[in-house]
Amino acid sequence: MIYTHHIKGIQIYDATEQDVEDILFLIKEIAKYEKLEHEVIATKESLLDSIFIKKRAQVILVAYENKVIGYMLYFYNYSTFTGNANLYLEDLFILKEHRKKGIGKTLFQILAQKAVEEGCKRIDWVCLHWNEPSLNFYKSIGARRLDEWVVHRLEEKEIKKLANIEKTF
Repeated sequence: MIYTHHIKGIQIYDATEQDVEDILFLIKEIAKYEKLEHEVIATKESLLDSIFIKKRAQVILVAYENKVIGYMLYFYNYSTFTGNANLYLEDLFILKEHRKKGIGKTLFQILAQKAVEEGCKRIDWVCLHWNEPSLNFYKSIGARRLDEWVVHRLEEKEIKKLANIEKTF
């Protein structure tokens, strides 16, 4: 799908399998920005499988003069409190030279429209505590910071270890 908007020279569209190399490039760019480049293990093959074959996430790309400059990756999660599926925004990233042009807000508007169409009550995401430009942007669009929640994570090594625990119940 191609999305309509008002930003001159910008194209916004749903990614296809042919875009997997651009998606991986942008993932590496957001990792650099977040100082987490060493954690990227995604490959073109893993992205192709998880996004386009298994359909675990959806990606919207942003191009300027036919060159990809940004993306948004999201998927559905579920809230027992609302009793609804909701949207989880994993990444929203625009190359530095194209920021502050309204692209990020436009992507959030597209995501909000999808949430309304799908009956979602929430859009959730996380942001690194030091990323003041993004935190200020999120506040400007009406997002509420949830400081009372603590994010937890099990990584692959711990998952495999836990999965092998003898069942005692």
